[in-house]
Order: sequence, then structure tokens, then C-alpha cells
Amino acid sequence: MAELLVLIDHSEGKPRKVSLQMLNAATQVAESAGDTVAAVWLGEGGADAAATLGAHGAAKLYTWDSADAHGYVTLPQVEALQQVLETSGAEVLFFSSSNHVKDVAARLAIRVDGGVITDATNVEVEGGKISATKEVFGGDLITRCTFADGKKQLVGVASNAFPVVETGGGAPEVVSVDVSLSEAAQASKVTSVEKQGGGDRPDIGEAAIVVSGGRGLGNEEGFQLIEQLADVLGAGVGASRAATDAGWYPHRFQIGQTGRTVSPTLYIGSGISGAIQHRAGMQTAQNIVAINKDAEAPIFQIADFGVVGDLYDVIPKLIEELEARKS
Repeated sequence: MAELLVLIDHSEGKPRKVSLQMLNAATQVAESAGDTVAAVWLGEGGADAAATLGAHGAAKLYTWDSADAHGYVTLPQVEALQQVLETSGAEVLFFSSSNHVKDVAARLAIRVDGGVITDATNVEVEGGKISATKEVFGGDLITRCTFADGKKQLVGVASNAFPVVETGGGAPEVVSVDVSLSEAAQASKVTSVEKQGGGDRPDIGEAAIVVSGGRGLGNEEGFQLIEQLADVLGAGVGASRAATDAGWYPHRFQIGQTGRTVSPTLYIGSGISGAIQHRAGMQTAQNIVAINKDAEAPIFQIADFGVVGDLYDVIPKLIEELEARKS
């Protein structure tokens, strides 16, 4: 029985939501192939999260409990994963499709003679190999991808592509990994970490609710209103490319084809026209609410609920009503 590895993305000692989603996806694949799921935790605190990972499908947990995992840039994680792949004999690794982990996966693939598929929204086993579904060209096409024979299979799973499901499993077997880093892996050291503004809100890639603003806000101050609405809802804040290019909001919050991809339960877009580049990053949201004074704005074509009106009239009233219901 082979192992299917899942690289756990974590923060402050807790697995991120996308990691629990990946464990669900991996469990489905493993059951159909007769394999077992093994989580991989790089960095400190893995053993403390074992019960949570086991409850979501991990039968084994490989953990490298060392600050070196994130004390240097990229290569320590590559070398640790290479070691786990080689010692476990695993042919498949699931990872989250974030920019940093994509970099790790690409470097790892070169070392282990593997292939990489990113942003998968569905995974299946066909002919003993992983087959993954992903959207391309801004969501205009849906493709089915697989791997060449004999290649390690590295699959990047899109955030919110799968639900979080507790399997009821017990605590996984914990296997400690000892990694001896090469000189190259220690060449670039992380000297400090600074928490950026907005860090107290949910990350837009994992948030159940995302509130976004666009060109229609008119200026940077307009995002204060967006943030007020987000804070009432416990939501993450996003922005269109037009808004970030104008300098009204940081680029790391940009949603769209050249920014972040989100798939929340509820997406509220205010002052966003809904050009295809933006829609590519949010059109898989379960419920889309659009607020725009232009009744012909393209975003209304995909919106579940649309409000034609001035956002500076609509949003304050919405905030007032939400606060009243919470009190």
C-alpha cells in the first residue's frame, strides 16, 4: 500500500483551511487507489497538530520540527520534501497553490524527476495516475491534465476547491524527519518577519466571505468603507486590478487573472465592473453580490444578487442593518 503525501500549509501552529481541504481530496483519491494519506509538516509545532490532521484523514505525519524550515528561503523545504519522498517511496504529493509553495514544488520537481499541475479544482485516479481538472484562459476553458509515465506527481490544489470533512480518524503515526541542509540551502537567511497591515482579517484565499472594491470607489479613502463592511461580516478584503494599480490598496489583495483566486461562500463586489480578468479570480464563489450604479456592468451577468445604486449610499445602510442585527 503506497502513501499519498499532503504538504501541510500552516500558520501559528495551526493548519490552514486549505490544508484540511487537501486532506479531504487526498483521502478520496487514496481510497479509490487503495493508498494511505500521510501529512508532511515542515517547521515547529507539527506534533501538536497531529490530532487535528488525523481527524481529517492523515494516517501518518512526517514532521521536521525545526526553525530552519522557514529560517531560510525556499530550499530547506525543497530538500526536506525530497528526503520524505525518497524515504517514503511516495509517488504523489499534494500542495496548496500559493505562490510560495508553487516555487517549492517547481524546484522539487526538477530534483525528483516529477511533473507539476497547479490550481487543480478536482482530482481523480485514471489508469493508476492522478488526473486533475483546472480552469485556464480566465476560466473560459476547463482542462483535464495528467502526468507522463514514470514521473512523480506533484498536484497543487486550489483553495476552497474541496470542503473540509472530518473522517473521524484517530491520531496519526508521527515520524520525525532529520534534515541536514546543504550549504546552498543556507545561503539566503530570513532575518526578520514583519506583519503587514490587514493581517488581522481572514486571508482572502481562505475566507468564507470576501468584500472587494474597484474603480467605482473613486479614491483610496473608499476602501475604509469596504474595510468597515468586511469587519462587520468577519470577511477578507480584496480589490480589483484597477484599484491596486491606482495605489488605492496593496497589490497583494488583488483578485483576478494576474492576482489572487478566491472561492468564498459569499463574494461582495462594490464598484467593480466585472471585466473578464477580474471574474477569472472570483467567479467560482458560491454566492456573488454586485453593487454598481451601472446597470449594464458585466459583473451583473454572473451575480446571484445585484444592487444598482451608488455604493456610498448602499454600503453604509448595509453596515447599519448588519450592526443592528448583531446587537
